[in-house]
Amino acid sequence: MNTGYMLMMANLHEGLSDAAMIREEMRLAELAEEVGYDAIWCAEHHFESYSMAVDNIQILTWLAARTQHIKLGSAALILPWWTQPIRLVEKIATLDAMCNGRYLIGFGRGLSRNEFESFGIPMAETRARFDESAKMIVAALESGFIEGAGPHFPQRRTEIKPKPLQSAKDRLYAVAMSPESAEIVGTLGARMMCFVQFSMDKHLPNFELYRGAYARAHGTPAPAPLLLDFCYCHEDAATAEAVARKHLAVNYLSILQHYEFMQDYHKDIKGYEAYGEAAKFLNTIGLEGAVEDYISHQVWGTPRQILERLEARRAVIGHYEWNSIVSYGGLPFPAVEASMRLIGRAVLPTLKTWRPDDVAAAATSAAA
Repeated sequence: MNTGYMLMMANLHEGLSDAAMIREEMRLAELAEEVGYDAIWCAEHHFESYSMAVDNIQILTWLAARTQHIKLGSAALILPWWTQPIRLVEKIATLDAMCNGRYLIGFGRGLSRNEFESFGIPMAETRARFDESAKMIVAALESGFIEGAGPHFPQRRTEIKPKPLQSAKDRLYAVAMSPESAEIVGTLGARMMCFVQFSMDKHLPNFELYRGAYARAHGTPAPAPLLLDFCYCHEDAATAEAVARKHLAVNYLSILQHYEFMQDYHKDIKGYEAYGEAAKFLNTIGLEGAVEDYISHQVWGTPRQILERLEARRAVIGHYEWNSIVSYGGLPFPAVEASMRLIGRAVLPTLKTWRPDDVAAAATSAAA
């Protein structure tokens, strides 16, 4: 199993400046290579303490210079916010050259009303903007030239310099949290990324849509999806639960505020109708129930408990890649580092032994 360390750059710490938070987050991210992760990933968000990862390519460029072998991924580049795809292709090509091809490309569509309104981009246009931009960027990395007929990103045929080092093939990811997005990601040929919000049985239908769309478009089975969630690891089970519950609750409240999930406005915006069902579910169980439900589906506990939770997922959705978000909810940085190092010692070595065939073999044995 491939494993990633995910940066959110959230400042939910009491009395800590944003600049100090960024320096601490970068210091810890640099340790990801040392403790054994396969990749460092970074989100893109703007304008709120929920996440200040305003330019993940810039962040990953700094980390490229501070590391040797670990891969570096954007989770994700929110394409509708980038009004010139040509600039993104140039950035990708430059980072590829500097890190000798270690960069993993991740696309996303975006979901926060505040971010779109601040950028002056109508949310009803995001699906069309995402589809148009993604196709242009993928084609440009393949051919070395970018062009587009619009309507959102008209672009005359232009050569990319520096010349792209490699295509997007086998390193392209895209976030899909709705049925429509799952099919589009499969058709695009990207590996599906998904933030864990519910039980695996509720996520499974989207994975199946993705796999079907990928197989129809490309004639081969889809690669394993990438799951992203919040993690805390401690050798004592009671301590792990107490700390995780405290800071996951703070974190989830910031998520609810950032996305306004309980405001139930997404259902009225073209391309976001599926999120109306999530809002209905959250409002049905109430704020306290929503927080408790969310905490129950994240991965926390002792190393053994974490491995058991991750293994249980495979029984439902099959093989997957895993990104752990270890710094969140104002968790003190010494505790973040201790959790991260324990994951490196006692969780990652086992995960690296997990193979896709293990899941198939277990299913065959259970059916016999």
